[in-house]
Amino acid sequence: MRAVVQNDKNGSFLGRRVRGGIAVLAVSALAAGCAQGDGRDGGHGHGVRPAPGQQVLKAPPARALAAYATKLRVAHAARVAAAKRWGLRTVPLTAPAAPAHKPEITARKGFEVDEQEELNLPPVFTTIPTKEKVVFLTIDDGAEKDPAFLRMMSDLKIPYTAFLSDYLIKDDYAYFKKMQGRGIVLNNHTLHHPYLPALSYSRQKHEICGMQDVIEKQYGKRPTLFRPPFGNYNQDTLRAAKDCGIRYAPIWDEEVFVDHWEYREWDRDLHPGDIVLSHFRGREDWKGTMPDMVRRFLDKVTAQGYAVARLEDYL
Repeated sequence: MRAVVQNDKNGSFLGRRVRGGIAVLAVSALAAGCAQGDGRDGGHGHGVRPAPGQQVLKAPPARALAAYATKLRVAHAARVAAAKRWGLRTVPLTAPAAPAHKPEITARKGFEVDEQEELNLPPVFTTIPTKEKVVFLTIDDGAEKDPAFLRMMSDLKIPYTAFLSDYLIKDDYAYFKKMQGRGIVLNNHTLHHPYLPALSYSRQKHEICGMQDVIEKQYGKRPTLFRPPFGNYNQDTLRAAKDCGIRYAPIWDEEVFVDHWEYREWDRDLHPGDIVLSHFRGREDWKGTMPDMVRRFLDKVTAQGYAVARLEDYL
């Protein structure tokens, strides 16, 4: 069952939903109670033993629903408080559960390289095929290491995917270890962030496999996702990525900054399944902080009815 709590300042929507659910299950509980007993009435009326192997109901379902409703209220109240604390206009929407059947990911049309399918190369794509109103936040490089950003994303429970370059993270591997400890997957963005198509196959492989080695050494696991710097690649890039253990090469459909958005599509709008790019940047590069960027991102996607989902759940 998927429970989505919409924004409601006075909590009336949540209250109506929970009270309605309690009423329905309370009736079920009463009926279930009438079908159970110690069997001393001979099976007449309201005391019938369960069939062999069937467990006796130890607690009314209504009590379980009440506990679930309380849990929902507490979680929603925490999200409301976090949204207020971080200056959001509205409470971010809750993403649906991860799909039981993963969508088929193929290279976006026009983004293939020669022999893409024949060589079974990692697909380059900008959107996840889904009808759900979800988008995916991805953050590149690793230059800015803002503790407030980690607190904000944890408070709000917003998933995101990191693509890291070693030359920018090596001065503080521990910052990204904290990020990983909060459930964020750390992925490959090369050692030095070069323009890969200008390099030979062997040099591209060094950049990609070298970053695989760094992430495995520092964080314990080799990534399966790789983002080419600047979104530029050629066949050698994808061949090298595959040889380094990469399965997917997601890029992006929109990019969010502190003060504006940029779009790949002509309609300049969000679409279900879009991958959104941002960067680990601060006041040295932007007119604001990473929390300022997140605030701009969340205010827009929430206003348009989108939740933020975890990219890896769809791959």
